[in-house]
Amino acid sequence: MQKHNSIINAHLVILIAVISLFITSSPTLSKEPKVIGKFGDWQTYVRGEKKDRFCYIVSKPKKASLRSRRGDIFLMVWHRPATKEFNVVQVDAGYTYKKKSEVKLKVGSSEWTLFTRGGNAWALGKDDAAIVKAMRKGMRLTIRGTSSRNNPTTDTYSLKGVTAAHRAMNKACGRR
Repeated sequence: MQKHNSIINAHLVILIAVISLFITSSPTLSKEPKVIGKFGDWQTYVRGEKKDRFCYIVSKPKKASLRSRRGDIFLMVWHRPATKEFNVVQVDAGYTYKKKSEVKLKVGSSEWTLFTRGGNAWALGKDDAAIVKAMRKGMRLTIRGTSSRNNPTTDTYSLKGVTAAHRAMNKACGRR
């Protein structure tokens, strides 16, 4: 049994080394993000260069429930041209979502259902563009989710500056 554990530990060390090498050698993941600008309550960043470019806008909630018991909470929209992914809406809850739960994202009178994995939530691909369009026209966005401990949360984001931040992200990633 001891020999079996030693083999598993050796494989684990090799796996960690390979993952570390991948992360530090990936131009997109290894470089610090470059700040493009701050626009109202939103910031625009870019990582990597040319085809490995990753551009995103991000904001923290103005109001968050259970804030003291959570990690970093933020909402972001990103472009990754190399994989032809644009306007991807992503939420980081600062906690692990309840398994198989859904998150509700609301802008004005429009509401979308997001799927969860771990502490993140994403819109279904077909909804991303509609959410971003609503964000650019709206004033406030709310996110309702449920933690793995069954605690409901509601986070409220200001959309002040999101249009300018989104334009800057588009420019940084070569989109109109």
